[in-house]
Amino acid sequence: MITILLADDETLIRDAIVSLLRLEEDIDVVAVAASGTEAVDAARKYRPDVAVLDLQMPGLDGIEAAERITSDNPDCRAIIVTSHGRPGYLKRALATGVAGFLPKTVSSTVLSDVVRQVHAGGRYVDPQLAAEAIGAGDSPLTPREADVLELAEQGAPIEEIAQRAHLSPGTVRNYLSSATSKLGASNRHEAAHRAREHGWI
Repeated sequence: MITILLADDETLIRDAIVSLLRLEEDIDVVAVAASGTEAVDAARKYRPDVAVLDLQMPGLDGIEAAERITSDNPDCRAIIVTSHGRPGYLKRALATGVAGFLPKTVSSTVLSDVVRQVHAGGRYVDPQLAAEAIGAGDSPLTPREADVLELAEQGAPIEEIAQRAHLSPGTVRNYLSSATSKLGASNRHEAAHRAREHGWI
Protein backbone atom coordinates (compact mmCIF):
# COMPACT_ATOMS: atom_id res chain seq x y z
CA MET A 1 0.00 0.00 0.00
CA ILE A 2 1.33 3.44 -1.00
CA THR A 3 0.65 6.03 1.71
CA ILE A 4 -0.10 9.58 0.57
CA LEU A 5 -0.05 13.05 2.08
CA LEU A 6 -2.13 15.51 0.06
CA ALA A 7 -1.82 19.27 0.50
CA ASP A 8 -3.95 21.89 -1.27
CA ASP A 9 -5.36 25.13 0.14
CA GLU A 10 -8.55 24.83 -1.94
CA THR A 11 -10.94 22.60 0.03
CA LEU A 12 -13.07 21.48 -2.91
CA ILE A 13 -10.06 20.42 -4.99
CA ARG A 14 -8.37 18.76 -2.00
CA ASP A 15 -11.49 16.75 -1.12
CA ALA A 16 -12.04 15.73 -4.76
CA ILE A 17 -8.47 14.47 -5.19
CA VAL A 18 -8.63 12.57 -1.90
CA SER A 19 -11.88 10.89 -2.97
CA LEU A 20 -10.43 9.89 -6.34
CA LEU A 21 -7.18 8.55 -4.90
CA ARG A 22 -9.04 6.51 -2.30
CA LEU A 23 -10.75 4.60 -5.12
CA GLU A 24 -7.36 3.04 -5.91
CA GLU A 25 -6.81 -0.29 -4.12
CA ASP A 26 -3.07 0.26 -3.65
CA ILE A 27 -3.18 3.92 -2.50
CA ASP A 28 -4.10 5.16 0.97
CA VAL A 29 -4.41 8.90 1.76
CA VAL A 30 -3.18 9.03 5.36
CA ALA A 31 -3.06 12.83 5.83
CA VAL A 32 -4.33 16.06 4.30
CA ALA A 33 -3.13 19.64 4.74
CA ALA A 34 -4.30 23.11 3.71
CA SER A 35 -0.90 24.84 3.66
CA GLY A 36 2.75 24.11 3.10
CA THR A 37 3.49 24.43 6.81
CA GLU A 38 0.69 21.99 7.70
CA ALA A 39 2.05 19.59 5.07
CA VAL A 40 5.53 19.59 6.64
CA ASP A 41 4.03 18.94 10.09
CA ALA A 42 1.76 16.17 8.78
CA ALA A 43 4.66 14.52 6.95
CA ARG A 44 6.67 14.40 10.18
CA LYS A 45 3.74 12.76 11.96
CA TYR A 46 2.54 10.29 9.32
CA ARG A 47 5.76 9.57 7.35
CA PRO A 48 3.99 9.11 3.97
CA ASP A 49 5.57 7.36 0.99
CA VAL A 50 4.52 10.17 -1.38
CA ALA A 51 3.59 13.82 -0.76
CA VAL A 52 1.26 15.31 -3.39
CA LEU A 53 1.52 19.09 -3.01
CA ASP A 54 -0.22 22.04 -4.60
CA LEU A 55 2.32 24.55 -5.89
CA GLN A 56 0.74 27.71 -4.53
CA MET A 57 -0.29 27.60 -0.88
CA PRO A 58 -0.17 30.06 2.03
CA GLY A 59 3.08 30.11 3.98
CA LEU A 60 5.45 27.67 2.33
CA ASP A 61 4.75 26.99 -1.32
CA GLY A 62 4.66 23.41 -2.57
CA ILE A 63 8.31 23.36 -3.65
CA GLU A 64 9.53 24.71 -0.31
CA ALA A 65 7.34 22.20 1.52
CA ALA A 66 8.62 19.36 -0.69
CA GLU A 67 12.20 20.31 0.06
CA ARG A 68 11.60 20.24 3.81
CA ILE A 69 9.57 17.03 3.72
CA THR A 70 12.13 15.09 1.69
CA SER A 71 14.96 16.49 3.82
CA ASP A 72 13.22 15.20 6.97
CA ASN A 73 12.31 11.90 5.32
CA PRO A 74 14.50 10.94 2.33
CA ASP A 75 12.27 7.93 1.65
CA CYS A 76 9.32 10.23 0.88
CA ARG A 77 8.92 11.29 -2.75
CA ALA A 78 7.28 14.59 -3.72
CA ILE A 79 4.90 15.43 -6.55
CA ILE A 80 3.84 19.00 -7.41
CA VAL A 81 0.43 19.59 -8.97
CA THR A 82 -0.31 23.07 -10.25
CA SER A 83 -2.44 25.33 -12.37
CA HIS A 84 0.69 27.54 -12.79
CA GLY A 85 3.02 25.39 -14.84
CA ARG A 86 5.57 28.02 -15.77
CA PRO A 87 9.09 26.98 -16.80
CA GLY A 88 10.66 28.72 -13.79
CA TYR A 89 8.61 26.66 -11.36
CA LEU A 90 9.40 23.41 -13.17
CA LYS A 91 13.15 24.11 -13.17
CA ARG A 92 13.09 25.12 -9.50
CA ALA A 93 11.11 22.01 -8.55
CA LEU A 94 13.47 19.66 -10.36
CA ALA A 95 16.49 21.41 -8.86
CA THR A 96 15.16 20.74 -5.36
CA GLY A 97 14.57 17.06 -6.01
CA VAL A 98 10.82 16.97 -6.72
CA ALA A 99 10.06 13.67 -8.47
CA GLY A 100 6.85 14.62 -10.26
CA PHE A 101 5.43 17.82 -11.78
CA LEU A 102 2.04 17.90 -13.46
CA PRO A 103 -0.88 20.23 -14.13
CA LYS A 104 -4.19 19.99 -12.28
CA THR A 105 -5.85 19.31 -15.63
CA VAL A 106 -4.63 15.67 -15.67
CA SER A 107 -7.07 12.84 -15.07
CA SER A 108 -7.22 10.92 -11.80
CA THR A 109 -5.85 7.90 -13.70
CA VAL A 110 -2.74 9.84 -14.72
CA LEU A 111 -2.26 11.14 -11.17
CA SER A 112 -2.56 7.62 -9.72
CA ASP A 113 -0.10 6.27 -12.30
CA VAL A 114 2.38 9.07 -11.52
CA VAL A 115 2.08 8.31 -7.79
CA ARG A 116 2.98 4.67 -8.51
CA GLN A 117 5.82 5.62 -10.87
CA VAL A 118 7.35 8.08 -8.41
CA HIS A 119 6.93 5.66 -5.49
CA ALA A 120 8.83 3.06 -7.51
CA GLY A 121 11.77 5.47 -7.86
CA GLY A 122 10.90 7.06 -11.19
CA ARG A 123 10.32 10.66 -12.19
CA TYR A 124 7.52 12.25 -14.18
CA VAL A 125 7.23 15.66 -15.82
CA ASP A 126 4.18 16.53 -17.87
CA PRO A 127 5.40 16.47 -21.52
CA GLN A 128 3.75 19.76 -22.49
CA LEU A 129 5.21 21.58 -19.47
CA ALA A 130 8.63 20.12 -20.26
CA ALA A 131 8.43 21.28 -23.89
CA GLU A 132 7.40 24.79 -22.81
CA ALA A 133 10.30 24.95 -20.35
CA ILE A 134 12.79 23.99 -23.04
CA GLY A 135 11.34 26.43 -25.55
CA ALA A 136 11.13 29.40 -23.20
CA GLY A 137 14.80 29.64 -22.34
CA ASP A 138 15.98 30.90 -18.98
CA SER A 139 13.81 33.59 -17.45
CA PRO A 140 15.47 36.42 -15.54
CA LEU A 141 12.40 36.48 -13.29
CA THR A 142 12.01 34.58 -10.06
CA PRO A 143 8.83 32.47 -9.86
CA ARG A 144 7.27 35.01 -7.45
CA GLU A 145 8.10 37.91 -9.78
CA ALA A 146 6.46 36.01 -12.62
CA ASP A 147 3.40 35.41 -10.43
CA VAL A 148 2.80 39.03 -9.55
CA LEU A 149 3.59 40.17 -13.10
CA GLU A 150 0.96 37.82 -14.48
CA LEU A 151 -1.62 39.14 -12.03
CA ALA A 152 -0.63 42.71 -12.92
CA GLU A 153 -1.08 41.87 -16.61
CA GLN A 154 -4.70 41.04 -15.82
CA GLY A 155 -5.14 44.57 -14.47
CA ALA A 156 -5.43 43.62 -10.81
CA PRO A 157 -4.61 46.38 -8.30
CA ILE A 158 -1.72 45.94 -5.83
CA GLU A 159 -4.02 44.97 -2.94
CA GLU A 160 -5.75 42.26 -4.98
CA ILE A 161 -2.43 40.89 -6.24
CA ALA A 162 -1.19 40.78 -2.64
CA GLN A 163 -4.25 38.85 -1.50
CA ARG A 164 -4.20 36.38 -4.38
CA ALA A 165 -0.45 35.75 -4.12
CA HIS A 166 -0.47 35.54 -0.29
CA LEU A 167 1.97 38.47 -0.07
CA SER A 168 1.99 41.94 1.52
CA PRO A 169 1.31 44.96 -0.74
CA GLY A 170 4.87 46.22 -0.12
CA THR A 171 6.35 42.89 -1.21
CA VAL A 172 4.20 42.95 -4.36
CA ARG A 173 5.48 46.44 -5.21
CA ASN A 174 9.07 45.26 -4.71
CA TYR A 175 8.54 42.23 -6.99
CA LEU A 176 6.90 44.36 -9.69
CA SER A 177 9.69 46.93 -9.52
CA SER A 178 12.37 44.23 -9.73
CA ALA A 179 10.65 42.47 -12.64
CA THR A 180 10.20 45.72 -14.55
CA SER A 181 13.86 46.57 -14.08
CA LYS A 182 15.10 43.10 -15.12
CA LEU A 183 13.06 43.23 -18.32
CA GLY A 184 14.16 46.78 -19.19
CA ALA A 185 10.56 47.94 -19.27
CA SER A 186 9.19 51.37 -18.40
CA ASN A 187 6.21 50.04 -16.41
CA ARG A 188 4.68 46.80 -15.16
CA HIS A 189 2.30 46.50 -18.13
CA GLU A 190 5.15 46.67 -20.62
CA ALA A 191 7.12 44.22 -18.44
CA ALA A 192 4.21 41.79 -18.44
CA HIS A 193 3.93 42.06 -22.23
CA ARG A 194 7.64 41.30 -22.70
CA ALA A 195 7.50 38.37 -20.27
CA ARG A 196 4.45 36.97 -22.08
CA GLU A 197 6.22 37.21 -25.46
CA HIS A 198 9.09 35.13 -24.11
CA GLY A 199 6.86 32.54 -22.42
CA TRP A 200 8.03 33.52 -18.93
CA ILE A 201 4.48 34.12 -17.69
